[in-house]
Amino acid sequence: MLVLGVCSLKGGVGKTSVTLGLASAALERGLRTLVVDLDPQGDSTLALATAPAAGSVAEVLDEPGLETLNAATAASAWADQGLDVLVGSPDSARHDGYGHDGSTRELDRLRFALAWLHSYDLVLIDCPPSLGGLTRTGLTACDRAIVVTEPGLFAVTAVGRAMRTIDDLRRGPAGQLQPLGVVVNRVKARSIEQAFRLEELSGLYGPLVLNPFVPERAALQQAQGAAQPIHAWPGQGARDLAASFDQLLDRALRAPRT
Repeated sequence: MLVLGVCSLKGGVGKTSVTLGLASAALERGLRTLVVDLDPQGDSTLALATAPAAGSVAEVLDEPGLETLNAATAASAWADQGLDVLVGSPDSARHDGYGHDGSTRELDRLRFALAWLHSYDLVLIDCPPSLGGLTRTGLTACDRAIVVTEPGLFAVTAVGRAMRTIDDLRRGPAGQLQPLGVVVNRVKARSIEQAFRLEELSGLYGPLVLNPFVPERAALQQAQGAAQPIHAWPGQGARDLAASFDQLLDRALRAPRT
C-alpha cells in the first residue's frame, strides 16, 4: 500500500483538484483507493459525493483505531466499489495545533490508524494548505509527498517552505517520508509570466519538478461540479487532464519505498 500525501502551503493552487485527479486515475486503473480528507474545509469529501458516515477523520485523530476508522470511512459515489473516503470535517481543525512541540506521539496518530488498513492499494492524503499540526500529521503517515503549486510568484515561494517541512519530518518522526516532487497545476500554454515561473521552478528543484504539468482546462471544474471523475468526463480538455494525472500516478507508483 502506497500512502501519498498531497500538500501545499498556499491556498487556491488546486491541491484538492490534484488529489481528485489522482483518485480518478487510480479508479480508472482498478486500484483500491482511500482518500483521506484532512482539510477541515472538506472539499474532497464533497467532490467525491461521499455517502454519510458515522464519524469523521476528527474522531480518528481523537482515538486512532480500527473502530473509529471504519465508522469514519464511506464509499464515494464515483464508483460502485474501489474508492472510499476517510470523511473530512471542520472538527479536525481542533487537531491543527498538535505536534508543534515535536511530539512524535501526536504526529503518529494518523499513521497508527492507517496501519490497520490492509484492503487498499493506494491512500491519498489531502492535507490542509498550512504548516500546522494536521499537515505534519498527514505527512508523517506518508511514504511519498507531492507539493502542488501553480506558476505564480507567491505559489513558487511556498514550495520551498513545503519542501523544508518534508525534509524536517524525514529527519525526525517520519524517516520513511520522501518527496516525490512538485506538481505544477493550472498551466497555460501561452503565458510569458508562467513560462518565467516554470523556468524558475526548474532551476530551483530540477528533476523534482514533475512532468507533465497539469494544464488549465474548464473540464476540471465542470467534472468536480458534477461530482464525476475527470476520466469519465467528455471532451478533449478532460482527456488532456486525464492523461496528465495518469502519468503523475505512474510516477508515484514507480517510486521506490523505504
